[in-house]
Amino acid sequence: MAEQLIVGPERDRAEIAAGKRERPVLEAIALTKIYRMGETEVHALRGMDLRLMPGEFLVLLGPSGSGKSTLLNILGGLDVPTAGRIFYHGRELTRAGEAELTLYRRHHVGFVFQFYNLIPSLTARENVALVTDVARDPFDPAEVLELVGLGDRLDHFPAQLSGGEQQRVAIARAVAKRPDVLLCDEPTGALDFQTGKMVLEAIATVNRELGTTTAIITHNAPIAAIADRVVTLGDGRIVREERHSVKLPVASLRW
Repeated sequence: MAEQLIVGPERDRAEIAAGKRERPVLEAIALTKIYRMGETEVHALRGMDLRLMPGEFLVLLGPSGSGKSTLLNILGGLDVPTAGRIFYHGRELTRAGEAELTLYRRHHVGFVFQFYNLIPSLTARENVALVTDVARDPFDPAEVLELVGLGDRLDHFPAQLSGGEQQRVAIARAVAKRPDVLLCDEPTGALDFQTGKMVLEAIATVNRELGTTTAIITHNAPIAAIADRVVTLGDGRIVREERHSVKLPVASLRW
């Protein structure tokens, strides 16, 4: 990140320096997002506060229109809020310019979406290498593909892979640059139950083995059982928050 990004609130800095609490990886303060369509205003986020802690596995639940994707896009630097502040390791993203946000997305955040967006003419290894070629300290593509269970599919093209395998290539691509944060938007939305579980296991493995701070948004409530913390959104607000002292293994999920 460029050094001119603004450091977060003085109170937070003092508490973190004194060892009273851990610094969040990402912090949203009074986050508001309003979309204007002609004379109509759509309030996607309404003054939301959220912290994402190092190594945490967070699930964001809520129905369509609750603000999940808008929140994830703003946290990932793909969108900007109408009001409020976003901090990444204490540096304020809401005062960053487009060049700084580009560096933030390139080096610090991995994205996984519902659709895989693989290049059909490239193999699994080559799709992942697209990211590692521009990253500062990447994993070897074969290493991350092995991590998500595709060590024997390195040289297969997307058309030769199932939907779940393609999504796992997308996960490998997202984590190959060693991001601090992995943001997943409905990663199982286009998949059947068994295939979706394999994808969730790949994401859980990344979180567990690499310590990557991970957030998944979903409307599928049973997935929440594998998270450290579950935040439920409704009408652009946080309506409920729950911490799990024990997480269920992905294999035990049913929906």
